[in-house]
Amino acid sequence: MNKILSILLISTLLVSCGGSDDAKEDSFKYYSKEEATNKSLELSIEASGEIEAISTVEIKSKASGEVLFLGAEVGDYIKKGAILARIDQRTPNNILAQARADLELSKVRLENAKSQLSRGQALHAEGSIADKDFEDIQENFASAQSALVRTEVNLENSKISLDDTIVRSPTEGTIISRSVEVGQVISSPSVAVGGGTILMRMADLESVRVRALVDEIDVGKVRVGQDVSIKVSAYRDRQFFGKVAKIEPLAKVEQNVTLFPILIDIENKENLLLLGMNTDVIIQILDESVSLSIPTSSLRTRKDIKSAAALLEMPEEQVNTFLKDKVKGESFNKFIVIKDSKIGPELKWVQIGKSDLTNVEVINGLDKGDQVFVLPSQSLVDYQEKFRARVSSSFGA
Repeated sequence: MNKILSILLISTLLVSCGGSDDAKEDSFKYYSKEEATNKSLELSIEASGEIEAISTVEIKSKASGEVLFLGAEVGDYIKKGAILARIDQRTPNNILAQARADLELSKVRLENAKSQLSRGQALHAEGSIADKDFEDIQENFASAQSALVRTEVNLENSKISLDDTIVRSPTEGTIISRSVEVGQVISSPSVAVGGGTILMRMADLESVRVRALVDEIDVGKVRVGQDVSIKVSAYRDRQFFGKVAKIEPLAKVEQNVTLFPILIDIENKENLLLLGMNTDVIIQILDESVSLSIPTSSLRTRKDIKSAAALLEMPEEQVNTFLKDKVKGESFNKFIVIKDSKIGPELKWVQIGKSDLTNVEVINGLDKGDQVFVLPSQSLVDYQEKFRARVSSSFGA
């Protein structure tokens, strides 16, 4: 608005200082004419966000006890299966020894029960023992078999518990945090109500993500798969590229502005992008050449076409006749333009398509080479007239 006022002031001064009548008339032309032609439409959205890991793995120990060894520091790159921690093994070793002894006892009892069953079958066949006694022998044999299976399971579980005292990396990645130190007593997630102690957190940093917040006005233009350029303060002379991976459905309200998180995946092979870095994001939502376009400011609706037509001194009857019939899609994808013709300005309905806010694609209603009028709003014209009169009065023109 300041720029407009400056131009008007300069024009008024020139007129007030004794310009010709033609110069005076040209200084206060309220319109320009633009040709309908092919253009390249470009539009992008700017947003800010920060770098985060695509997926983070929490490392916990299935065994409780004192931490005797930690095999990684923050920032270390770890391969899958590498030892990250070792927990006190005394209790699991004792349980394992007891399970092995129980298993040996179960084997001996099963052998005895098997021998008793063989003798019982022979005696029962001869009628030397009662049916009830033979049934007890069978039950003892079955019980010995069950005890053997139970002790075998206990032995296997004891071995697993001992193995659980060695914490190994479940995947390849970088350690991004470490919550414990050697000597600390930790709890297992299988027995602790709070979910157990977190030893470390790790993430794959070869691919990271930006969580950018986009205004609700612009979020409808964003699509999954769109290219994104990213800049970070640490590398101002370098540009990174990513793609929109997800548009989260839950908005965030910051300072009374509704924003939607947009997740952008980025390749980070050189590990230059670190978690938590602030980013400036540019999402390219339109980059396309169209066969026919006109300035967006040349579009008019039914509500303001009369004031625009009046600036060109078009007969009111001509405007009323044009507006007599309703047009499907008005103010949605159908708008009015004032086209220049051999007989003077005429009104035309045009169907529009893509827009970069400055220019808009014309799907039908105009031909290449047609010229349309670009006019200001009536309120701006009125302001210009008052300003002109006030400045002219000040200079005594």
